[in-house]
Amino acid sequence: MSEQNSQTTNVNKIRIITQVLTTAVKLWLRAQVSQISELEVEIKASDRQLISGRIPSVSIFATHAVYQGLLITQIQLIAENIQINIGSILKGKPLRLLEIVPVVADLTIDEKDLNASLSSNLLSSALGDLLVKVLPTYCPKTQPINWQEIILENNQIILRGMRVTNSETTPLEICLGLDLLNGHELQLTHIQIKDDQRDLLDNNDGYNFDLGSDVDIQDLTLIPGKLVCRGRINVNP
Repeated sequence: MSEQNSQTTNVNKIRIITQVLTTAVKLWLRAQVSQISELEVEIKASDRQLISGRIPSVSIFATHAVYQGLLITQIQLIAENIQINIGSILKGKPLRLLEIVPVVADLTIDEKDLNASLSSNLLSSALGDLLVKVLPTYCPKTQPINWQEIILENNQIILRGMRVTNSETTPLEICLGLDLLNGHELQLTHIQIKDDQRDLLDNNDGYNFDLGSDVDIQDLTLIPGKLVCRGRINVNP
């Protein structure tokens, strides 16, 4: 076989590996969400790195992805220093991460998509935990809230819902600010809660939420109709 033919064969092999790997990455990503509209994947690696199963960088862009019922309008990810089971992938088996992967994320959630996610367990549980923490007597876990609307303003979130009791439903409105304390802690500030008859809470004290050591948020912005978040998260095998 001539040197040129040998090089052509190697190029074709690498191209096949890249195609198989790209497909495997897309399948793995789709398995993490229940729905996705648009998905683009770009793998950046040398021939030697691909064959060894080490990938320096993967860029991912997706729109309208649904994760545990939460609709994400747009997300762009850059994952680095990835080690995968390349031998198994080439045999048709699913992609599996062999090490923790640091991922830089740029995420946007529009107000309309956030409202479409109100029935999700992820969002409703978070809102329920908030009420139990700030108003444990008035809003125990045994009395769920039927959330109806979320409004995003400049550095402020407005939540509207109906408090369900055994005999009646009562309108409930919560206004709060959202600040970033550090990479893994959020603080809720200037919390105001009222029902249709009276103010239940007007508190300037902050309530902190720890997102865990695998999260490092660099920027969290609330503007009218939109939430934008940028940061890093570790994806565990």
